Amino acid sequence: MRQIRFVAASAAVLALLAAACSGSGSVKGTPAASAAAPTAATTIEVTLYDTLQMDPNQLSVPAGQAVTFVVTNDGVLDHEFFVGDESAQAGHAQEMATMGGMAHDESMGIGLKPGETKELIVTFKTAGQMFAGCHVAGHYTGGMKAAIQVLP
Repeated sequence: MRQIRFVAASAAVLALLAAACSGSGSVKGTPAASAAAPTAATTIEVTLYDTLQMDPNQLSVPAGQAVTFVVTNDGVLDHEFFVGDESAQAGHAQEMATMGGMAHDESMGIGLKPGETKELIVTFKTAGQMFAGCHVAGHYTGGMKAAIQVLP
């Protein structure tokens, strides 16, 4: 009977690990990231500026492959780097507005204090148009975003 419970518990743990690894993104150093997360073959460095700019502001990434965004806040203001399509950007903007503009880490975004560098690992499952944006109050509408072309 003990063996059956162990096998059932092991299967549950494996199912949770598989679900966690099949997600779209993870933040390095937070509980969303795991030792089993895939190593990204593509690394892109992004810099966030207080002039409401992201550099680069146009990116191309491969579908189906993990991409590590190494994001640095080069300013004295808080910023964030949130990845998603137009609908996800709108939803995140609403979430930020209801939270009082507090930037935080989540599966598809990272909040950065002045001078901070963090990594966000994202696997884009299908080709198409995505965006990265900063939704600290007034930043996204002020132009702080980047277009991400996901290539087949």
